[in-house]
Amino acid sequence: MADKPARGLADVVAASTALSDIDGQVGRLSYRGYDINELAGNASFEEIAYLLQRGAAPDDADLAAYEAELAAGRELGALAVADLAGIARRQPPMAALRSLVSLASADDPDSGSNEAAANQRKAARLTAQQPVLIAAYHAARTGRELAPPDPGLDTAANFLLQLSGSKPDPRAAEILDTCLVLHADHTMNASTFAARVCAATLADMHSAVVAAIGTLSGPLHGGANEQVMLGLEAIRKSGGNPLDAVSAQVTARLARGEKIMGFGHRVYKTEDPRAAHLRRMSAELAQGSGDDTYYRMSRRMEEVVFAEKGLYPNVDFYAATVYHYLGIPTDLFTPVFSASRMAGWTAHVIEQHADNRLIRPDSEYIGVSGRAWVPLGVR
Repeated sequence: MADKPARGLADVVAASTALSDIDGQVGRLSYRGYDINELAGNASFEEIAYLLQRGAAPDDADLAAYEAELAAGRELGALAVADLAGIARRQPPMAALRSLVSLASADDPDSGSNEAAANQRKAARLTAQQPVLIAAYHAARTGRELAPPDPGLDTAANFLLQLSGSKPDPRAAEILDTCLVLHADHTMNASTFAARVCAATLADMHSAVVAAIGTLSGPLHGGANEQVMLGLEAIRKSGGNPLDAVSAQVTARLARGEKIMGFGHRVYKTEDPRAAHLRRMSAELAQGSGDDTYYRMSRRMEEVVFAEKGLYPNVDFYAATVYHYLGIPTDLFTPVFSASRMAGWTAHVIEQHADNRLIRPDSEYIGVSGRAWVPLGVR
């Protein structure tokens, strides 16, 4: 009798990739062989997007040309602009982004080609446009004009500028830039796998990215950072000392067998290396904010969950308070994740198209066998 298939394809190798790698036993993540601990705070998001999409670290000329490509690519297409207000009124953020990215394909000059050069150009445009789409959606739903991008600012700083309407603090922009680096790729996660399955049919890049966005919208994948923040807010509003409330409520929830969002990981058996960077940035932003309550609550929650269950925080846990202190609305946390992961998704589509084979796994049938069909007139 054949072995039972792994539930959720756990530990099944679904594809070969040169983009990122994880050693879950020691808590190591690398992009194209570069350790994330060396990249975070030392490499810009633009450098990492170039590295992932084009295969090597850029030199000064490469980076300047790529940044110019991103700057030109921030202009939204006519269809997306025309439908933006209606979409903002009718759809929540991730559904809106799914619609807007699909609309963007109609105005992309390379939409009909999967050739390598065309895919590189589309990857840069999608990476440039995703933060603009998020900010434009927020501007539309709040009834204000979208601030124009500043050609002198990078992706992270321009996003904060367009989201708030005012030029961001340089350190805040640096912290968001590091967040974008930390989230840029993460091997065969659910949304990346969805993108590759779509791309493997030789569907175009925009279609594959729409599949990825739809997958990321699920609460078991991309929605955890938002749920972490909502949970912290609910505990704080419950009254009393917020640290004592964290201890009591988290202990009670764990005793009932409930899941605490932001903890544990399918791959990492120790601390997620990205969480360590996010914890430090959360502490820095909290100190500068004048109200470090949410950071202190997060630290207490981390202590309780580890004491009770031995679980470490994952990338979503401290990302929540970092985004909060940066002034990003809670329901835009997952969209910001998508802006970062766009670098990885598009790189995976490029990689899939370059050496393609249709992804078609088998399944285990668990239904009834050997039934005889009785026609309607005889039943």
